[in-house]
Amino acid sequence: MQNIIDYVNNNNNRYLEELKSFLAIPSISTDPERKSDMGKCADYLVEHLIRIGMQNVKVFPTEGHPIVYADWLHAAGSPTILIYGHYDVQPVEPLELWTSEPFIPTVRDDKIFARGATDDKGQVMIHLKSLEAFLKVRSELPLNVKMIIEGEEEIGSTHLEKFIKEHKELLSSDLVVISDTAMFAKGVPSVCYGLRGLSYMQIDLVGPNHDLHSGSYGGSIHNPIQALAEIIAGLHDRNGKVTIKGFYDDVRKVTAEERRAFRKLPWSDKKYAKSLGVKDLYGEKGYTTLERLWIRPTLECNGIWGGFTGDGAKTVIPSKASAKISMRLVPDQHPEKIASLFEKHIKSIVPKTVKVSVKNLHGGEPAITPIDSPGVRAAVEALRKGFGKKPLYQREGGSIPIVVQFKKLLGIDTVLLGFGLPDENAHAPDEFLTLENFFGGIRTVVHFYNELPIFMKE
Repeated sequence: MQNIIDYVNNNNNRYLEELKSFLAIPSISTDPERKSDMGKCADYLVEHLIRIGMQNVKVFPTEGHPIVYADWLHAAGSPTILIYGHYDVQPVEPLELWTSEPFIPTVRDDKIFARGATDDKGQVMIHLKSLEAFLKVRSELPLNVKMIIEGEEEIGSTHLEKFIKEHKELLSSDLVVISDTAMFAKGVPSVCYGLRGLSYMQIDLVGPNHDLHSGSYGGSIHNPIQALAEIIAGLHDRNGKVTIKGFYDDVRKVTAEERRAFRKLPWSDKKYAKSLGVKDLYGEKGYTTLERLWIRPTLECNGIWGGFTGDGAKTVIPSKASAKISMRLVPDQHPEKIASLFEKHIKSIVPKTVKVSVKNLHGGEPAITPIDSPGVRAAVEALRKGFGKKPLYQREGGSIPIVVQFKKLLGIDTVLLGFGLPDENAHAPDEFLTLENFFGGIRTVVHFYNELPIFMKE
């Protein structure tokens, strides 16, 4: 392996220049005026994949932006991994908050600043350079590789599910690898092995058939805003526990090993609260903050509206009040069941003074890859070798829908081998990627490709 690592170390300067070329393409998927740039970025990837030695490189058109595919399938008897990434990026506004131009990649303080640096072009390039190292030094890979790089992740991967359904045989693999997440903190390499799911609902309450004068009618009817506020306030008890009957029935118990792993993470409630500008934290009693963020389900009010909200005064009792509620789910909760329980609960507690409707807007299942699985164990060993220290385990509180799609449609687990950091301004001005993690990520992925066949044979 040393000759592969030497190749990586000897080519760091070139890797950085190639990353700059990739980042310079303004591939903003949501902007119709950037459609030609999206095609240019796909073409860049095709040329790059061919140049490093990947095979069967192809652009698959969609009704939106194209998907780039490539593979190398000559490692007989070895597992096949599917590498997923995306080449589209978020819009850059407000431009005045950028220190340097978002599509003129700039290195400052051992960081590269540009839109897409950490999300996800920098992390895609980590895999491209790792593949190149093997193919240029040994003319072969230690495992079989398939790769899809899409152009619509930042707009919801609109056409990806259809693509997967239509190309199941082409994408058939033993494991998915995604590098589009963050390590726990700078200098703390970590493996993310779990994501929460989502159930997203809307409540609409209607009282009188039109807005009413609060002086003429106040005191005679139930204000829909008040009724809605009372309902929302009752969705948690005094210990922060969700009051919906059956909400926790399917929650998978967390192992003692996982709890011990969380305790090893460098975490401070005090620093976390200070960073958010709050005096104290809140959450379900009996659990640590990290456990509340990662392994416990939650219910949050994401928005509430009704009545007059403009400048000045308008004394009305509104006819209607609404709220959007999100529930983050954990294994083995199912969004359809939780949505049904939510609707049943709301209709059972709504006062007779108002009418209610409950909408299920969308949902997604949680995902988890056991920490003792071959993929996670290989990632742990690769991170240890790539960064020179034993990595820690973490989960994510959010959701990555594509992980669930890969599991449902292809029947395969995902290893989230991310090299970003939580403070790298993804989706915000001055997005950056730490060069230490860029080069360390390349070394890590080289080791991961080499280690996975060993762990999968055990």
